[in-house]
Amino acid sequence: MTKQCQIYLTEVALRDGSHAIAHQYTVDQVLKVAKMLNDARVPYIEVAHGDGLAGSSLQYGLSRTNEFELIEAAVSVCDQSKVAVLLLPGIGTMKELKQAADLGVKMARIATHVTEADVSAQHIALSKELGLETVGFLMMSHTAPVEKLVEQAKLMESYGADTVYVVDSAGALLPHEVKERIRALRQHVGVNIGFHGHNNLSLAMANTLVAIEEGATRIDGSVRCLGAGAGNTQTEVLVAVLDRLGIETGVDLYKMMDLAEDVVAPILQVPQEITRDSLVLGYAGVYSSFQLHAQRAAKKFNIDSRDILIELGKRKVVGGQEDMIVDVAAEISRKNSESVAR
Repeated sequence: MTKQCQIYLTEVALRDGSHAIAHQYTVDQVLKVAKMLNDARVPYIEVAHGDGLAGSSLQYGLSRTNEFELIEAAVSVCDQSKVAVLLLPGIGTMKELKQAADLGVKMARIATHVTEADVSAQHIALSKELGLETVGFLMMSHTAPVEKLVEQAKLMESYGADTVYVVDSAGALLPHEVKERIRALRQHVGVNIGFHGHNNLSLAMANTLVAIEEGATRIDGSVRCLGAGAGNTQTEVLVAVLDRLGIETGVDLYKMMDLAEDVVAPILQVPQEITRDSLVLGYAGVYSSFQLHAQRAAKKFNIDSRDILIELGKRKVVGGQEDMIVDVAAEISRKNSESVAR
């Protein structure tokens, strides 16, 4: 790998990991995790509902604890790390963004579907006005051709984003696809480039390393792989790999190992591994947070959750369309019943 400048890591377990535990984080858990991440000198710690600010709802999943209590808790123990939030325009509003800034958040990541960057203009502008480091987060990046991705990234740059991310929300991108996307952004966009991977096809680490080789300097990881689907690029492993490659992160490896083993592992409801459902997420190109929703719908209608996920992939359903999961499950159940009746 070509020698790189410093890589800046964002730990997403306290946001993306919320999906994996059905948004049941407690203040005590966030305090412990955030303090250890701060002590390990992780540059950024993202804290929010899995679907971003104001995501707690019947459609996306109700949080056990108000997210602003979790954000405030994380800020209270961070004197080295900066706390970040995710906001999806249409779910979160400017009101929540201002409230997060008032609590001491230092970074806002404004997320849209890869073809809908135009809806981020006001939120990116407000984030900059609030003095926050601002990231444009292009979700489901595998669903758009490279030219469209570049176009949308340039829009976010024009709105004021300091960084633009290629976001592999489904864990569906293959290494050569990551390579061409990061390379294209590096050639056409003047701001920092980031990469957020999911491990549904066991490619999160490989894809992350390819992204770094092509010039991405802002990288996401989740400690103990705690994230939606099969999780994200595993932070403590990534720190070790980058150290072996001579790439600077500034993160204390031993402290990350201890956090993963002693604090995060007990939080996991089930081990983060590539199950048949998470594999189908990557195979079908489906938003990683749909896994638990599909499993619940499958149980309700007594059908195979993989059938739901495959159909969602065929319909190119994107984040924000969780209500369609039950509709698809009901339709599959009805077709199965009709088939048996024949």
